[in-house]
Amino acid sequence: MKTEHLILSNLLKNESYMRKSLPFLKSEYLVESHEKKLFEEIRQFVLKYNSLPPVAAIEISLKESSKITETELSRALDTLKEISNDKAEQKLEWLIDTTEKFCQERAIYNAIMDSIQIIDGKDANRGKGSIPTILSDALGVSFDPNVGHDYVDNYADRYDFYHRVEKRIPFDLEYFNKITKGGLPQKTLNIALAGTGVGKSLFMCHMAASCLTQNYNVLYITLEMSEERIAERVDANLMNVTMDDLANMPKDMYEKRMSKLKERVKGKLIIKEYPTASANPSHFRALINELSLKKNFKPDIIFIDYLNICASARIKAGANVNSYTYIKAIAEELRGLAVENNLPIVSATQTTRSGFSNSDPGLEDTSESFGLPATADFMFALVSNEELQNLGQMLVKQLKNRYNDPNLYKRFTIGVDRSKMKLYDLEEKAQNSVAQEVESKKPVFDRGRSADKFKGLKV
Repeated sequence: MKTEHLILSNLLKNESYMRKSLPFLKSEYLVESHEKKLFEEIRQFVLKYNSLPPVAAIEISLKESSKITETELSRALDTLKEISNDKAEQKLEWLIDTTEKFCQERAIYNAIMDSIQIIDGKDANRGKGSIPTILSDALGVSFDPNVGHDYVDNYADRYDFYHRVEKRIPFDLEYFNKITKGGLPQKTLNIALAGTGVGKSLFMCHMAASCLTQNYNVLYITLEMSEERIAERVDANLMNVTMDDLANMPKDMYEKRMSKLKERVKGKLIIKEYPTASANPSHFRALINELSLKKNFKPDIIFIDYLNICASARIKAGANVNSYTYIKAIAEELRGLAVENNLPIVSATQTTRSGFSNSDPGLEDTSESFGLPATADFMFALVSNEELQNLGQMLVKQLKNRYNDPNLYKRFTIGVDRSKMKLYDLEEKAQNSVAQEVESKKPVFDRGRSADKFKGLKV
């Protein structure tokens, strides 16, 4: 018996099979037109009456249909008679596996044929840029039976979840690992808040270099600096040389160091530049698909430098919307991209004008949109001033943390070597003294903007 007939036969007779397979079956997976018409009649009956369709009902529907030719009707009735007389019983698991494999093969075949039509210019509605998405969707066809968590029946799965070690991308900075319980989890959006020139790109370049040395695949998307400038910063970090020394380094020495790096590092770092405010998460999604097809590259973590100069896929440029809505839309789309690709995304945002000079910034100092911190999973501020710069340090303050208690190590300092684009851990003595000094400069009440409302009032 043909696989197509096996599928149609069990859709008529096997209720367990019908309920598990029908949500994933499509008429386009069938080749013969009369089989497609027969499948559609079965599908329509199940959707309307939520039960197995009687053979007589399908026969009547076929005869009354105005969308079927005489030849198709004759062949459909012959097929219906053949499959209704089949008395063989098959194991449900085998049926589901066979049907899933059939659907996957047909989806890939149809995607290839559609791609050929596009390449030949015979598809007026789709261009060549849609081919990676078509192929990716076809490769992703699967029967996923999960329709939600049953609180009572799925308690064992829930217990396993409580004790499962979640995959994370670790930092090479001790305190960041402490506050995130070991690193950044998958499906998350993580944001660094800092003023202009404080070190947003420095932080992301250092972290990208750290992930690369840990053999992760890293995708760095820049909308601010060129690909070469980002690579230059990563070079300085990994080679432990200053930017000036890097520019003066002889070619043979540079090649030798890169050869050693290639031997040591198993991951890849791809840097992609887009014009400012021109690329949105749909472009990033297409880039990920293209890298998968052309370079067999699947990122483990994505850096986007930086969020506020991305575009939104849902809200067109020039639309009459405020910055709150627009930036929040970008943040939601990026977090959706992280969930879709099962990885963490790291990006950054600017402080407001008043936040730039604030030594103790809060979420209210996020520029343009408070919707960004509402969407992010983890958000922290990078603070620098003249005193910290002289010490070669940077203050980090937790602003939002879904991974741990945000009051645990609320503020801490890290070392920074701007000439080499590197960050490093400080000794505990320096850590405590600087953090306490910054903490003690202003009373807690005076750090918020709400304090301004009460200035001059007599109690």
